[in-house]
Amino acid sequence: MSKSPTSRRDHRTVLLRRGDIHTPADPFATAMVVERGHVAWVGSEGAADAFADGVDEVIDLDGALVTPAFTDAHVHTTATGLTLNGLDLTGARTLDEALVLVREHAAARPHDRVLLGHGWDAARWLGGRPPSRAELDEATGGRPLYLSRIDVHSAVVSTALLDLVPGIAERAGYEPDAPLTRDAHHAVRAAAHAAVTPEQRREAQRASLRHAASLGIGSVHECAGPDISSEDDFTGLLRLAAEEPGPRVVGYWAERIADARDAGKVRELGAIGAAGDLFVDGTLGSHTACLHEPYADAGHTGAAYLDAAAVADHVTACTEAGLQAGFHAIGDAAVTAVVEGVRAAADKLGMARIRAARHRVEHAEMLTPETIAAFAELGLTASVQPAFDALWGGEEGMYAQRLGAARARTLNPFAALLRTGVPLAFGSDSPVTPLDPWGTVRAAAFHRTPEHRVSVRAAFTAHTRGGWRAIGRDDAGVLVPGAPADYAVWRTGDLLVQAPDDRVARWSTDPRSGTPGLPDLSPGAELPVCLRTVVFGQPVFVRPDE
Repeated sequence: MSKSPTSRRDHRTVLLRRGDIHTPADPFATAMVVERGHVAWVGSEGAADAFADGVDEVIDLDGALVTPAFTDAHVHTTATGLTLNGLDLTGARTLDEALVLVREHAAARPHDRVLLGHGWDAARWLGGRPPSRAELDEATGGRPLYLSRIDVHSAVVSTALLDLVPGIAERAGYEPDAPLTRDAHHAVRAAAHAAVTPEQRREAQRASLRHAASLGIGSVHECAGPDISSEDDFTGLLRLAAEEPGPRVVGYWAERIADARDAGKVRELGAIGAAGDLFVDGTLGSHTACLHEPYADAGHTGAAYLDAAAVADHVTACTEAGLQAGFHAIGDAAVTAVVEGVRAAADKLGMARIRAARHRVEHAEMLTPETIAAFAELGLTASVQPAFDALWGGEEGMYAQRLGAARARTLNPFAALLRTGVPLAFGSDSPVTPLDPWGTVRAAAFHRTPEHRVSVRAAFTAHTRGGWRAIGRDDAGVLVPGAPADYAVWRTGDLLVQAPDDRVARWSTDPRSGTPGLPDLSPGAELPVCLRTVVFGQPVFVRPDE
């Protein structure tokens, strides 16, 4: 985790008053005192008068809402910044629109050694066909081009980029004129990213963190690794986060470890765990998530990168070294491999040690009652992305295309995870889906499969406190005295409280409920606007028109 030097902590004492403070300490709180980077007090407006003369600054909230800052528990910071600064195809509605954007980008950047883009999703296009190599060659004028699919687990590229990777045709996942997956994809991605200069990379990271701060995000979990980015990219990001005001960055490095030497390398890089995107499988969109039964639209079961024995070895080594282990697992067969591997490690080291380590699983989309129960038993944190369901769920979405409607309806069962006691940490997997915390909370509360919905309150907790708990911090992500002063100030409408017997449809504005309210996140309602984001007492974003 990036450290917060003393210079990053605001030593002033600040009183915020005349607003709504979202805190379990007092459901009617309207004021908060922050001192030396921590919450010192929360309470009523009348009691705030006693502090007014003894603080360095008084902020009149004018009715604004103050909440804990969000934690995005799964982010790829540099890739997000490159998308923000470059060619973003997520809005392309057709293949022709995507090719127009490629042509415009190529014309606007005549000096780039390699053209980079992200976000195409042929599953949403009429005909379902990605760009061909010949079409990309024409659109770029024969220049090297790398275009990652929206899930970042496959890519289409130009011939000129293939020419930069000797032996590419012999690598697993290569097809003459189809998206590249597996080793072939990793090789072309490495060649493309090698063309990014250190300054471009730093500007991308800076753009990503600034954007996160503008959305009320106070912490991000960077999920890096040798198959995703470089060591220089990872250490450079942690250094930037320590040097400049912005969200905290918690670093994970997804490399298998076998002994103390490997664990030492992970620590030297600045990571808190050998976790994040350590791939057990791929993704559903790219047909590489590992399934027990074949895809409905393909005659195979995807790709398995690690088996249960490899999972067990990694979890054992991490636990003995005092590191978090974690895995990317989406398909049901991949999730089964993780569960079997972690249980084997528990048989060797004892269940108490495994549970205490808070190992984590990223995505965990295809779960069964049995694997959900195993997550709870083993103390595994489910680091999940509700926006995946908003984007790909439903009877006609990508999930249904890949799996059939019946299997698709089982995906992302957030309510069952919570009922069973599995800790949830919400994230975006940006740039796969955008940084959008309130949209993420809404997606969980209005899941396309009603039985998987959770309350807004539970979703909000998973996106604030859940990320802190996932790194072993139970004292943060909530505005109570003694907690780190990581918070956001919002312009929003009336605050509502959901009735507990109906998670979504029934709302109340009755203050007698004694429960802190949250904004109305019903579909179509305007989402809150971030006015200010504060990390460790220091403002890292202030809206210009505030």
